[in-house]
Amino acid sequence: MTLTEFNATLKNDKPAAGLHPVAEALWYDAKGNWEQAHNIAQSREGTRDYDRLHAYLHRREGDEWNAGYWYRRAGAAVFAGSLEEEWSELIRTFLAK
Repeated sequence: MTLTEFNATLKNDKPAAGLHPVAEALWYDAKGNWEQAHNIAQSREGTRDYDRLHAYLHRREGDEWNAGYWYRRAGAAVFAGSLEEEWSELIRTFLAK
């Protein structure tokens, strides 16, 4: 799925079938459903991709300390750009998986 196709699904009530779970979580985040996105992040806690998602979600929430914890767990540097830039980087990564 391309980013354009993914963005077109944001008008739907449900994410597209077959998305990588992290991409699905980012779909829920884009729709304003942080809780569902967070549930997905927690479902595979300890897995690098999910911990990276978890970091982004806590950064979005404004909890910088907790975000930092999850970035460290994911082995990733704290993202230096905007939340929108981080979301874009993540979705591009997980649409390609």
